Order: sequence, then structure tokens, then C-alpha cells
Amino acid sequence: MSMKKAGLFLFIAFFVLSCNDNKKNNPDVSGIKVEVKVERFDKDFFAIDSNNVLAGLNQLYEKYPLLTPIFLQNILGLDSASTLAGVKQFLALSQPIRDTVNDVFNNTDRIQKDFEKAFRFVKYYFPQYKIPKLTPGFLGISLQFYLGNTFSVYRDPFFIENVAPEYRSRRFSKEYIIGDAMQLIVDDLFPDNSSGKPLIERMIEKGKQWWLLDKFLPETADSIKTGYTQQQLDWCNKNEGLIWNYLIKTEKDLYSVNPTIIQTYIGEGPFTQGLSQELSPGNIGQWIGWRIVQKFAANNSGMKPEEVMNTPAKKILDEAKYKPK
Repeated sequence: MSMKKAGLFLFIAFFVLSCNDNKKNNPDVSGIKVEVKVERFDKDFFAIDSNNVLAGLNQLYEKYPLLTPIFLQNILGLDSASTLAGVKQFLALSQPIRDTVNDVFNNTDRIQKDFEKAFRFVKYYFPQYKIPKLTPGFLGISLQFYLGNTFSVYRDPFFIENVAPEYRSRRFSKEYIIGDAMQLIVDDLFPDNSSGKPLIERMIEKGKQWWLLDKFLPETADSIKTGYTQQQLDWCNKNEGLIWNYLIKTEKDLYSVNPTIIQTYIGEGPFTQGLSQELSPGNIGQWIGWRIVQKFAANNSGMKPEEVMNTPAKKILDEAKYKPK
């Protein structure tokens, strides 16, 4: 069993106590009470005595009855016959990554406050929304993907080839946790059902998701929400008209359902084919879609977020009158 398969989890339980804010334009969410409880599955797991694995696992099953079998079977790849030996081996092999996790996540107060703030906005815009749970009361975050982009494992050729290339692993830092987690909330509220539709519609549907993410994280940097570097964002903002004109010139691509073309514009990548290899980001189609939705929402300032999110992509495109310079 390789350490490269290891999954470490920070579990955050959300308990919404009240929601009583009524402002519409510039919401003051300070009156919305949201309690966020942090539970560290990774610490409980690594507290298991390697000389008494069975007793430690029994305690883990008692505290995390649904998560523990998922972790052992789906993450570590153990079956009932190999569990005790496999856990003991994993505990022996995982000291380096365990030390890194303990160092990077020694204190989770900032993460807790970030989530509390974000969920105040969620509950402001969607008072009836119930926080989703992977296991009773928990939203799980895999800490092995947030250990800092200088973490040596991320530079390992095996990791780069089989887990994540460097243009993705540069985002494997804890400041990205909030953006990644709240994107899951956005997707839970309004799943992207644009698969099979033309590129431009898929761009706008994905743009809607970033637009709603803005509502939940209004004080968070765009680089965290989009995953672009600040240099890439600056390039996009400076060349917005150029990017749109490039897409218009390849209009047949805008209305294509070809998976290769779709991947070119809304897939992960180090850059966008046909644009600057040094400065353009991958997934530039979602950025353009985001800008189109922003324009539409600005033209329809009386619409609630739910109404914007439920507006068909074609209507958004027609009414946005998007003509960047």
C-alpha cells in the first residue's frame, strides 16, 4: 500500500441556529447565527495505537460509524481480511504526511471563521437550505490536497503523472479550501445540468456557478474562487474583448457539442489553446460565461439569485448584450 493513496480528512459540522436578516441589496449578515464545529477525523485515526489496532478502530467506528468504513475500504482499499494489517502498515508509513498535516493544520480557527461567514451568506440568500452532509452532520475535506504547493509529494513524478499535474497542484494550499468547499454548496443548490448542450450554453451555466459563489464569498479573492493566478486574471481583464472576439471568430465552436472543443474552453489545463500560452488560463470559457452572467444580473438588478440561476442560458446571452471592448 502506498502513501500516495492516503486520504486525510478534516470534517466540519454545520448547525444553523437562526436566520433573521431581511436586507436585499447589500446584505448585513451579522445577525445570522451559524455555528461551525470542527471535527478532526485524521487526528482520531492517527491516535490509534499500532499495537492495539482493533481497539482503536472500534473507537473510530463508534465516533464515525459511516465515515470509517468509507475511509478504510474506498480510500485505503482494505477489505475485512486485510484491515488490521493494512491499518498498521499505513500508520507506520504515513509519519511524514502526518507531520505535515499537523504542522499546516495545527490551528483551524481561521477555517472555521471562513465557513461561518460563508454560510451566513448562504442562509441569507437561501434561508431554507439545509447544509448537505457526507455523513451525519459532516462535510468532508481531504487535507492531503491542501498541504501547500511546495509539499514534496506534489513534485513527485508519480503524483504529477497519476494524481495532479503542476498547474493543478499549485492550488493545493489551505487558502483554497473555502472556495472549493463552497463550490460544492453551489453545485448542490444548482447542479450543472448543461452536459450535451452547445459550448456557449455550458459556458454560461458554469458562469452562473461562479456568479453565485461570489454571493457566498464576496470578500474572497477571485484567484481563490476561479483557481486562476492573479497574473492570469489580470490578463483576462485586460484582454476581455480580445478573448470574446476570438470566440466569435470561431463561432462554430461556440455552438459545438464536440467533446474536444468543449474540453478546450471549459476543461482544466495550463492555458487555452489559441490564446497566450504564458498568460491565458485553462477553462477560460467559464470566465467568459461568468462575465456574461454578471452583465445580465447588472441589467436585472431586481432579480433574486435563485431567479438568475434558473434563467435559461439562451435568455441570459440574449439579454446580457455582452460586447466587451
